[in-house]
Amino acid sequence: MLDTVKTLCYLSGVSGYEDEVRDYILERALPHADSVETDALGNLIIGKKGAVGTGRKLMLCAHMDEVGLIVTNIDDDGYLKFGFVGGIDRRVVIGKSVYIGENRVPGVVGIKAYHLVSREEEKNVPKTEDMYIDIGAKSREEAEHLVSLGDPCVFDDTVVEFGEGYLKAKAIDDRLGCAVMLQLIESELPCDCTFVFTVQEEVGTRGAKTAAFTVQPDVCLVLEGTTAADIPGSTEANEVCRLDGGVVIPFMDRGTLYDPALYRALTAIADENGIRWQTKRMIAGGTDASAIQRANGGVKTIGLACGIRNLHSPACVANTADFEPMLALAGKFIQAFSEGRI
Repeated sequence: MLDTVKTLCYLSGVSGYEDEVRDYILERALPHADSVETDALGNLIIGKKGAVGTGRKLMLCAHMDEVGLIVTNIDDDGYLKFGFVGGIDRRVVIGKSVYIGENRVPGVVGIKAYHLVSREEEKNVPKTEDMYIDIGAKSREEAEHLVSLGDPCVFDDTVVEFGEGYLKAKAIDDRLGCAVMLQLIESELPCDCTFVFTVQEEVGTRGAKTAAFTVQPDVCLVLEGTTAADIPGSTEANEVCRLDGGVVIPFMDRGTLYDPALYRALTAIADENGIRWQTKRMIAGGTDASAIQRANGGVKTIGLACGIRNLHSPACVANTADFEPMLALAGKFIQAFSEGRI
């Protein structure tokens, strides 16, 4: 599965521009799918029959999009102004490499030269309006031959394995969830499942809202990445979760209070099968679950996640030892659903 995660992280898919990611997933999934639909918003909805039909509909969900930047202006000297797509700490973009638009024009995020910074400015993080993207153009006209207003900017896509099982890449949130669902689609399933690869999660769970109304599931399992702060200076409570601590089963985040019965069932399944798991020790983050849970007359919803350091940055870090427990528990959840235990 690691190769799939790495391939997906290399692909560009800023919110609203998920085409490259969707095309790859569709190519992989199509030989194994019984039904395929791409809705007006861009969600990819794949149905796969299993050994039995349960009379209830199980949906699994992961989002294809990633955070990034978007070009908002080009000045007379050919520098680009930008806004953020999704929740990004502006400290993490300074000096970072990006690729802009379909032609992947390379650029670098810059700020005021240090020798021009006042003592007061030195104490604060530069504002977005004080940053720019340098694409090596010398004029507005030259820049306009390369990029346009509204072009998305994706972070540099270098993937690095380091230490004992650590992986650095952009967009591990939520290409890992997509990879898990691809693995399940390519396997034999115990019951019918609907897999939804959503768009625009990072800008307000927009794809999940429409997909949930289309699918109308009875139960939904959301596969995600979640913030981890197991770093120097963090207390245990502020860590949220730990890398190499097993799959994360959340009971609550800022958008969702997960179904208590499903939470108990999922933790019990993990224990029964010797799957390493942890929960979140702080109420933080939010996922597509918030939109799905509220759809139609309500959907029983639960989540699985992988801990990720430096979330929503060019240098997300995860531990590959947490990948297989996530896949294994998702498979056991489907098995339990097929047997009527969920």
